[in-house]
Amino acid sequence: MRTSWRWVAGACVLAYVVHRVGGGSVLAGLRAVDVGPLALGTGIAAVTTLACAWRWHLVARELGMDVPLPTAVAACYRAQFLNTVLPGGVLGDVHRGLRLGRPTRETGRALRTVAWERFAGQVVQAALAVVVLVLLPSPVRPLLPWVLAIVAGAAAILVSLVLLAPSSDAWWCRVARTVRDDVRLSLLVRRSWPGVVAASCVATVGYVATYVVAARAVGVDAPVASLVPLALVVLVAAGIPLNLAGWGPREGMAAWVFAAAGLGAATGLATAVAYGAMVLVANLPGAVVLAVAWRTPAPAPTAEVAAAGGGSHA
Repeated sequence: MRTSWRWVAGACVLAYVVHRVGGGSVLAGLRAVDVGPLALGTGIAAVTTLACAWRWHLVARELGMDVPLPTAVAACYRAQFLNTVLPGGVLGDVHRGLRLGRPTRETGRALRTVAWERFAGQVVQAALAVVVLVLLPSPVRPLLPWVLAIVAGAAAILVSLVLLAPSSDAWWCRVARTVRDDVRLSLLVRRSWPGVVAASCVATVGYVATYVVAARAVGVDAPVASLVPLALVVLVAAGIPLNLAGWGPREGMAAWVFAAAGLGAATGLATAVAYGAMVLVANLPGAVVLAVAWRTPAPAPTAEVAAAGGGSHA
C-alpha cells in the first residue's frame, strides 16, 4: 500500500495526457511500430542490455558478489521485462537483487548492487542530458540554470549527510555510512568506474537511438540534432519512479517537450507510445528467461552458508 500511490500517480498522469491530447495519438503510436522499427529496437536493446549487465557485473564485483556476465545479461533481460509489465517500473530490478542474494542469504548486499548499478546509470544519463542541453538548442534550455541549481543543491546535501555522518548507532548514521562505503567501493574504484561510465554512456545512446527510431516511425522528420535533446529530457522523466509499468511521466514529458519544440503534443504522445511498444517487444526475451527460471529455481543455500547464517548486509 505504501507504494501503490506511485502507480496511481503514473496512471493519473497518463490518463490526463491522453484526455488532453486525445486517444488517437495512442493508436497512431501503436500503428506506427511495424516490423522494421521493432526489429531495429530489438537489436539496439541487445546492446543496451549487454551494457547494463556489464555495469552490474562491475558494481557487484566491487561489493563482493560474483555475477558472471552471461548470468547478468539473462537477469537484466528478465528484470527489464518485469519492469515493463508490472507497476512501478522497478519491481523487476528488486526481483533481480533478491534472486542474486537468495543462494547465499546476502539479499541486502545483492539489492544494493542493483540499486547502485541503476543509480550510476541514472547519474550518467542525467549528466549527458545536461551536456547535450548546453550544446544543442532545445525548448527546455531556459530552465537549465534552475535544474543545475536544484541538482547541485541535492548533491551537496547528500554529500554532507554521507561525509559528515557521526559515528553513532542511530539508524540514519548506519545508513549514511553504508552509502559512503558502497559509493567508495563500487563506484569510485579505479578499476571499475571507467567501465561503469562507459557502459552507462552506451546504454544511454541506445535508449536515445530507440527514441529517435520511434519518432521516425510516427512520421517526425525533424533533424536528429533536434530530437536528441527532447529524447534525453523524456528519458530522464521516465526514470521517475511514479509510473505504471513505465507509462505516465514519459508520455507527459514527451507531450510537453514536443509541443514546446513546435512538433505538437499529439506527436510527442504518439512517439512515447511507439517507444513503449518497441521497448516491450525488445524485452520479450526476458519472458523466456523468466519461464526458464520458474522451472529451474535458484539453488538453496549450502550447508556451510546456512550454518554461517546472518550474512546479510542490510
